[in-house]
Amino acid sequence: MCARGSKEDMADLQGRIALVTGAAQGIGRAVALELARAGATLAVADINEVKLAQVAAEIEAAGGQAAPFRLDVSSQESIEAGAKAVLERFGKVEILVNNAGITRDALMMAMKRADWDLVLSINLTGPFLLTQALLRPMIKNRWGRIVNMASVVGRAGQAGQVNYAASKAGLIGLTRSLAREVASRGITVNAVAPGYIETPMTAVLDEKVSAAMLTQIPLGRRGTDLDVAQAVKFLASDAAAYITGHVLDVNGGMFMGG
Repeated sequence: MCARGSKEDMADLQGRIALVTGAAQGIGRAVALELARAGATLAVADINEVKLAQVAAEIEAAGGQAAPFRLDVSSQESIEAGAKAVLERFGKVEILVNNAGITRDALMMAMKRADWDLVLSINLTGPFLLTQALLRPMIKNRWGRIVNMASVVGRAGQAGQVNYAASKAGLIGLTRSLAREVASRGITVNAVAPGYIETPMTAVLDEKVSAAMLTQIPLGRRGTDLDVAQAVKFLASDAAAYITGHVLDVNGGMFMGG
């Protein structure tokens, strides 16, 4: 699809059908582009239809295959309709990347119940419902890759983000439990936990907060969306066939845990 990498690398996911949520921008967009470079056919999903169409067009212009699907992961009806539309279009989803997520930060004493509910709904319940809707074809075909986008915050915690941290820690628990359920069917379930990555979500941080975070990173730099996308591609590939229930930290050493 592009000049980067060897021909063999580019075809690593040749013929696979992949669905990436939150694909309109940031990490989701980078993941979609990287999977497409590896040869996968992409179903890209997001609530932002304009940006989503641009991502699909970008993949197509580079020689890949992609189709956009509007998907609101806070809505069970939208998830069910979106999953049905993807299956009708492609017949199956072999690689599912649950990437869509939001933050609504506040200290515990000031956090509104609505902000707790919304973050848990999008970051945790959404992946649960979408995975459930797409799991049967994977089980039937006895092959699948599910990659959930966790966070360093779900591993180490963060003041002012009890809702976000709880949702991402919950996603890690979901990942490990589901990995045990479906391993006998040839399906792996893993999580990627990014640290401080340059994305629209982190762009709103002020310079003082940004500088403070950089001091906690041994590699001394913010990560890029490509750093995360390449980790996702690895977990989706046959090279990671014997890895399941794992949390892959992509954080420059910001958190080094078990």
